[in-house]
Amino acid sequence: MDDFDVIVVGAGPVGENVADRARAAGLSVALVENERAGGECSYWACMPSKALLRPPAALAEARAVAGAREAAGGRLDAGAVLARRDSFVAHWDDAGQVRWVESTGAEFLRGHGRIDGPRRVTVEDARGGRRTLTARHAVAVCTGTRAKLPGLPGLARAGSGGESPDAGVRPWTNREGTSASRVPDALAVVGGGPVAVELASAWQALGSSVTLLVRGTGVLDRMEPFVGEYVTEGLRGAGVDVRLGTEAAEVARTAPDGPVSVRLRDGGELRVDEILFATGREPRTDDIGLDTVGLRPGDWLEVDDSCRVGGVRGGWLYGVGDVNHRALLTHQGKYQARIAGAAIAARAAGVPLLESDRWGAHAATADHDAVPQVVFCHPEAASVGRTAAQAEAAGLRVRAVDQDLGAVAGASLFGDDYRGRARMVVDEDRQVLVGVTFVGPGVSELLHAATVAVAAEVPVERLWHAVPAFPTMSEVWLKLLEGYRG
Repeated sequence: MDDFDVIVVGAGPVGENVADRARAAGLSVALVENERAGGECSYWACMPSKALLRPPAALAEARAVAGAREAAGGRLDAGAVLARRDSFVAHWDDAGQVRWVESTGAEFLRGHGRIDGPRRVTVEDARGGRRTLTARHAVAVCTGTRAKLPGLPGLARAGSGGESPDAGVRPWTNREGTSASRVPDALAVVGGGPVAVELASAWQALGSSVTLLVRGTGVLDRMEPFVGEYVTEGLRGAGVDVRLGTEAAEVARTAPDGPVSVRLRDGGELRVDEILFATGREPRTDDIGLDTVGLRPGDWLEVDDSCRVGGVRGGWLYGVGDVNHRALLTHQGKYQARIAGAAIAARAAGVPLLESDRWGAHAATADHDAVPQVVFCHPEAASVGRTAAQAEAAGLRVRAVDQDLGAVAGASLFGDDYRGRARMVVDEDRQVLVGVTFVGPGVSELLHAATVAVAAEVPVERLWHAVPAFPTMSEVWLKLLEGYRG
């Protein structure tokens, strides 16, 4: 039996950060991973999707400026874009990530980790080898999520392979959507959230004819309503066939390499080369031994603000990142990992958290009120905190102030005929911002200033003295504050 202070199951960005924080505190750490060190974000999500999206965004931005427009009349080189994507994921080789883990002093174990009772984890490798690890202080589950597929007639069942008519159609998910090596002539994307919007944008730009099937009345419906309007216009302007209020009813593929037939609930039909589902996520907790400690396999892990799982005697189990369903975003998972690593170290040293929490280092409070998110479509959408409707639903007395981004000098310099919008949501009783939203080209770089204002609860009157540089898009802050003051 191998003894460690901390065992981390899952070596994505979250698990790596938990391990790094625990090692920095002098604790011994085992980090267990069944696939690739670096996880979903590094190989099938954030990094490859943004690598696919940046070239079309750069081209669109060039075409928005007279003088540059005349030099940017060609098409994207899909092969070069895919090759650049491959370089960002290290050609799906995690050797560099493993070296980094080992450089921290943590022990990296390749295999499937399962909890086997209190403070114990078994690791089974691909050859059937087995090790049993024990944790003196903590086990952290950082196994993330997988794509959740609907129970649609014709879709392949999990593990069926899905290459024959009997098995059903094996669809694309975010994994195939970010790692495919060829551009399908026609692609159907099912969903209206960030993954669906981003991958529809990317593959349309690379030359695929994309149809986006959205069951609801708009895309990105968890953001301010105007965001979906701008993004839908941008998708359609790029050539994506956006169909709102449309739902797939059945899929079929008559031959392994043949087209996919998609029957729609309104009676219509599509024939495409591939169909991609971006219809939600589910936790990877079904086969990690939760039943051995009284929890139900396949459930999200309920945690406190230090990411410690409730209902487990002894308080040794932590659920960090997507598995706890607090905020399914890589940067929030890494934030939680820093919190959890520090909390584990403090508890191991016998230090009461409230006495050692001068920097808020042991409570993931940003998960509640100051979560930032960017959707890297064209135009970009960026938000932090609550929408006006969410704030009102929470019982706050708020006022929303809007600003046309195109009227800001820095935005008009960024691109001719710039179109975009900004909104800040002010808690009238406390006189602080509780939400900020931007939509428009290049707005992702505006977001951190908004995040600081929301997370720090900077008084509106104090923001008046945070002077934005001229001529930048950040002058939108001045316009928003002027609008609030009237």
